[in-house]
Amino acid sequence: MQLIILGILLGVAAMLLPVYRARKENERLDEERQLVSQERQLVVDFMHHMVEALGEGLTREELRQRIVHAAILCSGALSAAMFESVGESKMRSVAVEGLFPPHRPLPDSTRAKLITRAKFIEGVLRSETFPEAEGIVGAVILTGKAQLIEDAEHDDRVVKHEDISLRVSSLIAVPLQFRDQFFGVLAVANSADGHAFTEADCSLMQSLAEQAALALHNADFLNYQIVKKQLDLDLSLASGIQQMLLPAEMPKMEGIDVDARYSSAQSVGGDLYDVFTLSDSKLGVAVADVSGKGIPASLLMAICRTNLRQIAPRQGSPAQTLIDLNRVLGDDLNSAMYITMLYAVIDLAACTVTFARAGHELPLLSRRNPLTSVPEETYVGSEGMSLGMVPDEIFAEVIEDHVEPFNAGDVLVLYTDGITEAPNEEDKEFSGARLADTVRTLHNRSAVELNDGILENLHRFTGKEPQRDDFTLVAVKRT
Repeated sequence: MQLIILGILLGVAAMLLPVYRARKENERLDEERQLVSQERQLVVDFMHHMVEALGEGLTREELRQRIVHAAILCSGALSAAMFESVGESKMRSVAVEGLFPPHRPLPDSTRAKLITRAKFIEGVLRSETFPEAEGIVGAVILTGKAQLIEDAEHDDRVVKHEDISLRVSSLIAVPLQFRDQFFGVLAVANSADGHAFTEADCSLMQSLAEQAALALHNADFLNYQIVKKQLDLDLSLASGIQQMLLPAEMPKMEGIDVDARYSSAQSVGGDLYDVFTLSDSKLGVAVADVSGKGIPASLLMAICRTNLRQIAPRQGSPAQTLIDLNRVLGDDLNSAMYITMLYAVIDLAACTVTFARAGHELPLLSRRNPLTSVPEETYVGSEGMSLGMVPDEIFAEVIEDHVEPFNAGDVLVLYTDGITEAPNEEDKEFSGARLADTVRTLHNRSAVELNDGILENLHRFTGKEPQRDDFTLVAVKRT
């Protein structure tokens, strides 16, 4: 009878065992699903913290502090710290919350200061630098992978502080990396429940670090956009000011037809042209090229133009004008900047044009041959060095005036090297020869039509090649 009962019980047990195992498996799966759900929620909460931080427009330091604070909230750690590179293969803590232990042992002289532990430890961490390859943080940097220290007491890489509040029982350190951009290391120490951190905790911290790195990347991008927007505004204002400095219209003088064109390779440029009356029969024409581009070049161009306008009416000689200009600009030019300039004075009464050339491109004169009536082009000029390149006495010795006849029908073309050196798709330059050929063909046209034709040929030559340099073009025709 007993054997029968035992057999029945064994049979029932055999039937119930699969049910029991299935229930246990379901309970385990439910527990895993809950853990996954909790981890997902923690990541979502962390993301929410990061989005809020970006929306508040926090500074970089405030964002770092928000990251370590959110790391503690989401991981259940007692303390957290973020480490970043400070150059020369050194790392330093840039944010800390809680009593996160210093990376190195505390000197004996500082242990008495632990009365205000939190602030003191934070100060130690922020001032302490250490090699990138040192300790747990170094292991993260060298491997690029998270480091889980379940039992820190037996890990030689973790410093054993004498103060019990700084003892580390368990530690997680994870890389802050977004794509190929490495921001640093985020670390949490000692779980609030007293248990060692687990692989699940490490996985959570890696997820949080990914979101933190994304937040840091987005913060950098937002700051870049803000700076770029401000720079664009500054460039727009600078461009507007630069256009105001260029002549709004050409002087009206009987017997002279003038047209000028200017185009900068960037928002602002370093080319300069000016046309102004010196007397009832004299006209001053200047074209210049400041080394470099952008705002520094445009500021120097503005200074140059202002001084030229003040000096030119006092001097009859273009060479003497440039000598005085070189002397005045001396304090405004550093060793890396200089200005090439060609300044001409057209004298309608004397039917002449007088040039002085400070290292600039040669002026182009187009005149009809009196015997054949065929236009002939000549590049003429005088000796001289760029403004700001040599001391005043040397500059004054080499610069000189050059006088040419300038009669009815004659054409004068001044330009910067952005015209003659403009490349095409085969990297060949437009050249002075092509400019002369164009002027010869258009000799009989007005100044406006002449410049239109030159620029049309230039654009046809360069094709789709982007403009690499500023260019200025001034055409003066004696009518």
